[in-house]
Amino acid sequence: MYAWMVLLLVLILLTLSVWQRIKYFRKTVDENKIIASPLSLAIQDLVAISGSIYLSLIMLVSFLKLNIPETIRFCEISIDPLAFLSISLAIIQPLCVNLVNMIKKV
Repeated sequence: MYAWMVLLLVLILLTLSVWQRIKYFRKTVDENKIIASPLSLAIQDLVAISGSIYLSLIMLVSFLKLNIPETIRFCEISIDPLAFLSISLAIIQPLCVNLVNMIKKV
């Protein structure tokens, strides 16, 4: 039961993250140009950010010579901890930016 709740929470956060990115791209894209959809731009941005975070974490771990496990088991699924951390940070990043902007307005 706990695994389903965590999976549901991750899916909700992923949906909110992509939704925030879609809102951003809808605001910034010139409407006279033929472009990709806001959803595809949001997913592309999410993958690019998580990939850059992943590469940075790999370089940091290798530079500091940290011993981390290659995989961790989570709900009978093996996950690369650095990849999981990078995608998690990329998912919550636009939510945190939105929260900071709301705080600045108040």
